[in-house]
Parts: sequence; structure tokens; C-alpha cells
Amino acid sequence: DTTYGWWAGNSGVANRSEKFIAAHVAHAGLIVFWAGAFTLFELSRFDPSVPMGHQPLIVLPHLATLGIGFDANGVAMGDTKPVLAIAIVHLVSSMVLAAGGLLHSLLLPGNLEDSDIARARKFNIEWDNPDKLTFILGHHLLFLGFAVIAFVEWARVHGIYDPAIGAVRQVEYELNLAKIWNHQTDFLTIDSLEEVMGGHAFLAFVEITGGAWHIATKQVGEFTKFKGKGLLSAEAVLSWSLAGIGWMAIIAAFWSAANTTVYPVEYFGEPLELKFSISPYWIDTVDLPDGEFTSRAWLANVHYYFGFFFIQGHLWHALRAL
Repeated sequence: DTTYGWWAGNSGVANRSEKFIAAHVAHAGLIVFWAGAFTLFELSRFDPSVPMGHQPLIVLPHLATLGIGFDANGVAMGDTKPVLAIAIVHLVSSMVLAAGGLLHSLLLPGNLEDSDIARARKFNIEWDNPDKLTFILGHHLLFLGFAVIAFVEWARVHGIYDPAIGAVRQVEYELNLAKIWNHQTDFLTIDSLEEVMGGHAFLAFVEITGGAWHIATKQVGEFTKFKGKGLLSAEAVLSWSLAGIGWMAIIAAFWSAANTTVYPVEYFGEPLELKFSISPYWIDTVDLPDGEFTSRAWLANVHYYFGFFFIQGHLWHALRAL
């Protein structure tokens, strides 16, 4: 029986599927705009005379690990057109997403059940209709799986940066289930790109298989409270989403702070030292001018504190959903 004040943003989307989509699309547009704009911002501040890992950069090091725009020393390869093209594509895409958000918010019916398109009505959210919810979940998993496949194929066909040889090379994934299982506990020290991509290939398989399963199957037996009846709501879904992204951010913080295979020293700086105060934090292990930090320090600390606050948001919305 959660209620919302007129000022609460959630009030407009909690039980209106078309507005729910509008919010998602607009949010995606903001994220994509940030990626494009920040790429241009970092490129304008990039100093080729200073190691990339010793500059406060986030986007450019990730492009470099994908073999785009920079050499093994983190120096622009004389042609920044690929980086500029990626930034512009993101900016244009953000405008398309913004237009989509406005379209769904202002011009289309507030609920998909009122749509004139039969296929669109199949995606209308009904919190006590498990067949609808599992159908929508399945499509989310499919898109995630295809995105992971794109990354695996990029590494296989184009290549990614391998710090072991100091160059971009093509990486064939190693689909070894025993190694993937064992890396659940030692992934922080993984040092094989083949095994990293093998984990991604396995993840793509699980997501696409799970997506197909959720799309094809329907509720078996009675939809009871144990299965979610009366518990599922926009507030509950938001709480679970925040929990997922929060834990991923915290894991990424620990991973980026220590691993030098996925996060090469050339692009992110030296591994960090973990400290404890009110909460964990990481400091640089290399001497830099006062007020300057490595890309790794920015990445690890920002991820951790974002993750921490996402978890608080999860708890808040989970309690409201009960």
C-alpha cells in the first residue's frame, strides 16, 4: 500500500507501463550522453607527456583496453578520429533516446494495455500476472546476452589490449567450466584474457538460455505469495535493481583496485593499497604531485561509494515494498 506524494518522481511510473518505459529510455539517454560528453572532455584534457594511468581519466583508459585510439604507452596513435567518432555516436544516440523518452511520455498512452499495437500490449506490466513478468524479464536477458556476445566477438575479431605482451591481440575465449567455477573466489587475481572472455561467453549462454526460457514458459501451478504474489511492485523491482548494481559496483571497486590484466597498469596506473577508516578506501602506491591521483584510484573509490549508496537505496525501497 505504498503511496507517493505529488512531488515524487516514482508516482508517475509506478503502475503505468508506458511511463515506466519512458523513464527507462530517458535514463539510458542520460547515461549515453554522459559517455559521449565525457569522452570529449577527457580527450580535451589528455596530456600525452604524462602516462595515461597517472591522469584522472575514466573513459579513455577503457577505450584503450579495447584497442581504440591509443598505443601500449597510453599515447594517442596520431589519429583521434576513432575516439571522436565514438563520442559523437554516443551523443547522437542520446538524442534519439531522449526523443524516445519524450515520445513514450507525452504522445503515447500512459499504459501499454491501451496501445493500438497488439505486440506492444504483450509488454504491459501487471504485477500479479507472472506470465507477463516472466515474458518481459526474458527479453531483458536476451538483450544482455547479445551485448556480452558483442564484447566476446570484439575481442576475438578485433582484439583487446594484453598487458602481458604490451600490445593489442585477438583473444579466443576459453570455455572451461571448471576454471569459471573456481574463479568465483579468485577472480581478483585472474591473469588470462582467454579465461576472462570464457567467463563472458558462458555468461552470454546463461543469459540467452534464461531469456528464451522465460519467454517460452508460463506459470506452473498456483501463483502463491511464496512465488511473489502480492509482493511484486515497481518499488520491489527498483530495490532489487539497486541491490544488483550496488553489489556489482562494490565488486568492480575491489577488482579494479588490484587486477592488472583487465585493468592494465599502462592505462589505469599501479595497483592500490586498501585502507580502512569509517569505510574502506584505496590510496595510490606511486608518488604523484599533490592533489593528483591515478585512474585506478578514481575508478575504485568512486565505484565503491556509488555501490554503498545504491545498497542503502535498495534497503530503503525494499522496506517500502514490504
